[in-house]
Amino acid sequence: MRPLVSVCIPAYNNAAYIKETIDSVLNQTYSNLELIICDDKSKDDTVQVIESIHDDRMKLYKNEKNLGMSGNWNHCLSKCRGEFIKLICADDILAKNCLEKEVEALISHPTAVLAESDTRLFDLNGKQKGFYKRYKTSGLTDGKTIARAGFFVKNYFGAPLANTFRRSALEKTSGFDTWYTYILDYDFWVQLACMGDVYIIHEPLNYFRVRNDSNTGNVMAGDKTEEYVKEHIHLVHKFKEELHLSEADIKKSIRIRKLRNFAAGIYLKLFVRK
Repeated sequence: MRPLVSVCIPAYNNAAYIKETIDSVLNQTYSNLELIICDDKSKDDTVQVIESIHDDRMKLYKNEKNLGMSGNWNHCLSKCRGEFIKLICADDILAKNCLEKEVEALISHPTAVLAESDTRLFDLNGKQKGFYKRYKTSGLTDGKTIARAGFFVKNYFGAPLANTFRRSALEKTSGFDTWYTYILDYDFWVQLACMGDVYIIHEPLNYFRVRNDSNTGNVMAGDKTEEYVKEHIHLVHKFKEELHLSEADIKKSIRIRKLRNFAAGIYLKLFVRK
C-alpha cells in the first residue's frame, strides 16, 4: 500500500468555496489520503457545507474558540497521521494528479524534504488571472539555494497548496511561527528548505484563488504593505546566518520586496480587484 498522505484544510468563513476545495482533494488520483479540516469558529455556513459531504477519509474538527490563522494551521498539522502532508486553504483547488506527482517525487528522492509545482491564479468567477512559477530549475535543487534566491526575486515556494512535505521534516520544526500574520507559510517553507533538497515540478498542479478580502489580496493590493515589509525584515534577519546574508544583502532584499509589493498591487487592482 502506498504511504498515507494527510491533506489539511484550515477553514474560517469559507462556505462559498470550500466544497469545491474538498472535492478537488477527495477526487485525487492518489487515493490513500486523509482529509483533515479544522474549522476556526466560522460565523457562516462553512460547517454545514462540510458536514453535507460524506467520505470516510474526511475528519472535521470544530475549534472551541477561534485560534487565528497560525493557531489553526498548527492545529491542523497536529492532527495529521500521514507520512506526507499538504496544507491547502479553503478556497483553493488541486489538479486531480497533484498528489500523485508530488508524492512520487518525494518517494523517489529521499533527500527531498518537500515537492512543489507551479500555480495558476484565478478569480472568484473561475477566470484565469495569471501564472506563478517555482524556481527556474526542474527536479532536485538544494533548498538553501532556492530560499536564498527567493529573498532577492520572489517567494518561490508560493502559497501552501503548492507544496507537499515530509512529516519527518515537520517534526524538526516549530511549525508555523505565530509571530507572523501574513508570511507565516513563507517562514515555514524556508525552515523546511534549509533541511535538504526541494523537488520542483514545472506543471500547474494547483489553482490559487485571488480574492480582495484575503490576506494575500490585502498584501498584493498594497493595503497591508507596511506590515508585510516588517515581517519580511524579521524573516531575512531570522535566516541571515543560515543563508549567509550580509547587511547589504538584507537591505537589497527589503528594497526588492517593497518594489514587488508595489508592482503586484498595480497588477491586482488593474486585472483582479473589482
